[in-house]
Amino acid sequence: MQEPYSIELAELICASHLRLVGKPLVDPALSPEDAAIWLYEDAHFCVLAHDIADDPRFIFANIAAQRCFEYPWEELLGLPSRLTAEAPNRAERQAMLEAVAAQGFASGYRGLRIARSGRRFWIENVTVWNLVDADGLNYGQAATYRRISPHEVPDGRV
Repeated sequence: MQEPYSIELAELICASHLRLVGKPLVDPALSPEDAAIWLYEDAHFCVLAHDIADDPRFIFANIAAQRCFEYPWEELLGLPSRLTAEAPNRAERQAMLEAVAAQGFASGYRGLRIARSGRRFWIENVTVWNLVDADGLNYGQAATYRRISPHEVPDGRV
């Protein structure tokens, strides 16, 4: 099982984001160890990553993302990432992921997601990028977002 404080994975997530998106995800002055801890524990925004399997599985979810999806680390890690979107919304999600695979990253995505409890919510202004090391080897994709909003159904229920 991947450790939540993996320095190597945190460096891959952060370096890929900087290289592809052009902005640092964490304070560049932090040591690799402190950056890994900050990204997992203290980031006030959600960060998730999945691998490159045919049915991609989560390899990272910081505490903010775990709270958002209502899963502890042990249950979210290894979960197929498609399960965080309902079946009718998976085609839209897949099209966005394919665009990211081809272009390196995409920003401004909005998608309906589902938490472990069944609560539905929108993730907004999402940036998704490829997890690519300095040699160009692809490890998967990562996403970050700072805003969620409730999903309201026509009768006003959330």
